[in-house]
Amino acid sequence: MSAQPPTFKPFNLALVQLGQIGADKAANLEHAKEMILKASQGSSTGQKPDLIVLPECFNSPYGHVHFPVYAETIGFEHGKEFDVEKTESDSVKVLSSTAKEIGTWLLGGTIPEKASDGKIYNTAIVFSPKGELVTTHRKVHLFDIDIPGKITFKESETLTGGSSHNWFDTPFARIGLGICYDVRFPELAAVSARKGAQVCIYPGAFNTTTGPLHWELLQRARAVDNQIYFAMCSPARDLTAGYHAWGHSLVVDPMGAVVAKTEHEEDILYAHIDPEIFTQARAGIPVTTQRRFDVYPDVSKDV
Repeated sequence: MSAQPPTFKPFNLALVQLGQIGADKAANLEHAKEMILKASQGSSTGQKPDLIVLPECFNSPYGHVHFPVYAETIGFEHGKEFDVEKTESDSVKVLSSTAKEIGTWLLGGTIPEKASDGKIYNTAIVFSPKGELVTTHRKVHLFDIDIPGKITFKESETLTGGSSHNWFDTPFARIGLGICYDVRFPELAAVSARKGAQVCIYPGAFNTTTGPLHWELLQRARAVDNQIYFAMCSPARDLTAGYHAWGHSLVVDPMGAVVAKTEHEEDILYAHIDPEIFTQARAGIPVTTQRRFDVYPDVSKDV
């Protein structure tokens, strides 16, 4: 990862709020490809996306019991060359070929990943317009919650938490990565922003209990905290599934204003990312130069 981020340039973003995610992985991958191709055609205004995003756990049902069953071995190691053709991951192969076909950056949501030591991770995968797998991010904070009478969920029963900060550079921006529950921990986004990320994108799948309360609130908070663009891409809601996603994929600007959002059905959300708002926010309210690291620590130091 280079120390100097790319110059922030205008770009178009598409979030694919994917539906029809069932037990058949091959069918899930085929439908994901269809929706990526549809998204690549652009919005009704004719603006084609420079970056397309899929939701969390797009290739399998969401649930800790499903993660080991659907887990794939990717074999990617940061800082080392990676040959997509040699990977065992069907999801990586499909997304790589799709990104190459449309010539667009693709944040391929997340998939359950089986590491060489047998541990299972919830892993985001990012592809260049040439189909190269450029980076991954393993979900750092595991979704272990218990709200009596509403929802109990424990990812740690089958998943292991990741242990690294990750972002990727495009010709138009540095993009910070996180996954769903990671958004509740402001330090992760703060590190990305202080390392030069102008945008953070987290595939996610909040539920119908926490979604109405915190989904938009947390994204607007992370955007304002760090004066960056912030977005999360959710699966569509399926009330026949074991886990009911909130939906409402969202893009927020550095002033905390909602740029675009959708409802809970399958949909494609388009947003134009304007660096001028980023620049104006930081000039008008200069928190990035007013932090008091003599009073409290800089969480990005030595990262």
